Amino acid sequence: MNSEVKLDARGLEPPEPMERVLVALSQLKLDATLSMLIDREPRPLFRILEKNGFDWEVKAGPEYSFEVRIWHKA
Repeated sequence: MNSEVKLDARGLEPPEPMERVLVALSQLKLDATLSMLIDREPRPLFRILEKNGFDWEVKAGPEYSFEVRIWHKA
């Protein structure tokens, strides 16, 4: 069963969104997805995800919000 972990990092000042997502990823189960809401595209995070075996997709939402869905590569 695929579970989803939600992380709302909107309104937080750097580096807190990065710190929170890294903690969440360290606890993410192999069959789970992390869904992060953030108010800017977290480009530095993408290099970290690639290096550590994660895939992701980004969807731009209204009013400068982004949803980043992250999961372990198969």
